[in-house]
Amino acid sequence: MIVMKFGGTSVENSDAIRRLIEIVGTEIPRKPIVFVSACAGVTNQLLKIAGLSAEGKKDEANDLISSVRAKHEKLVEELVSSELPRNYLKGKISVYAHELKNLSQAISVLGEVTNRSRDAIASYGERLSSMIIAQALEDSAVKSALVDAREFMITNDNYTKAAPVFPVVEEKAKKTLLPAVLNGYVVVTQGFIGSSEKGITTTIGRGGSDYSAAIIGSLLNAEEIQIWTDVDGVLTADPSIVPEARRIKKMSFNEASELAYFGARVLHPMTILPAIEKNIPVYVRNSRNPAYHGTLITKGEDAEECVAKSIAYKERITLLNLVSSRMFLAHDFLEAVFAVFNKYKTIAHAVATSEVSVSVAIDDTTSLEEMKKEFSEFAEVSDSSGKAIVCVVGDNIRHSPGIVGKIFSALDEIRINMISQGASEINLGFVVDEADLERAVRLLHTELFSNPRSHGLSEEIFD
Repeated sequence: MIVMKFGGTSVENSDAIRRLIEIVGTEIPRKPIVFVSACAGVTNQLLKIAGLSAEGKKDEANDLISSVRAKHEKLVEELVSSELPRNYLKGKISVYAHELKNLSQAISVLGEVTNRSRDAIASYGERLSSMIIAQALEDSAVKSALVDAREFMITNDNYTKAAPVFPVVEEKAKKTLLPAVLNGYVVVTQGFIGSSEKGITTTIGRGGSDYSAAIIGSLLNAEEIQIWTDVDGVLTADPSIVPEARRIKKMSFNEASELAYFGARVLHPMTILPAIEKNIPVYVRNSRNPAYHGTLITKGEDAEECVAKSIAYKERITLLNLVSSRMFLAHDFLEAVFAVFNKYKTIAHAVATSEVSVSVAIDDTTSLEEMKKEFSEFAEVSDSSGKAIVCVVGDNIRHSPGIVGKIFSALDEIRINMISQGASEINLGFVVDEADLERAVRLLHTELFSNPRSHGLSEEIFD
């Protein structure tokens, strides 16, 4: 059995869905479970409907609902030739549109949109796309079964960011998914939606469909997990900044996790964790170019020749600088600092410390003023926004003393605000002004990847 996840751009229109059908068709002997996202842009439209409804803009919200309905009716016309299932799907789309209007009306009356309401509205994108894709597979002579993810993806009730209840998910998944797979059906289900233990619709969060697919792959001991997207795999840099970015043919779980955490767009940060537990290989592939083999992510016990694998970045960073205003011992000072971060549930993405000073990079500034007030009780505190974290990732960084010199000589014209190396020692991160971000990434890419042979990089690792 394998798990295949198709993102929004891989199901964005009828041409994309036809490609999906061809790709799935080649994997039928391996018993695929197919997770699909909403069509590209639809989740944004649905969330906008919620926002407009809360503002009392009912006509604009209804216009968007009509647009979502029309988009999916068009998909049915283009993908489903049999009259009976075509009429059934159009009837379901009409029912969903009516339910969306009722939700919109309820939000409008209240004058606010709750996270529970957001999840209810956002769920319709995947519910629409999955039922159309399941029928389109049937129309192409592929025996398929549509399974509502809310039957097995049981979560807590932290709406918009719900966490799966793993023992229940495992039990439900084995009961609802395995029988269909074993009976020769291609199972089609949704990516980021679930249900609380009380039966209320939840979502795991934007981009969470990668994570859902990996969870089920792990719990059902899949042979492999495939993440289908719109790029040729994991690249050496963001191609929107570095058009000549190279495909990484193979990388380790640790490298992929670091890249995802530090902003690589191709993977959700949580995707790799379930795969690591069962040592299940993950492939990242391009649904627009299925002949290309993409990137293989594995345990990666064999050391690769290359020092660095990729450059990631995280934007909209605020840098907090704290200097102890008292004669604290180092452990007292650090304990006090991180107690405040813990109190306000704020993640420190990068940290640099000395005995009496700490610099911390954060992206969540929701509680910044309250935190600064508490910090000021024992430290001089300043903050600066408009920053970005740039991170060079590679398993061999820890074994390469010359890498730091190469990196910072390449950036000698760019102001570095802070330097931090993770405890894993496979990433080297630093904070720059956001205005310098793109130039920094391009300079680093030129230094590390433009001529791989000159740095001992194997052509077996990069395209």
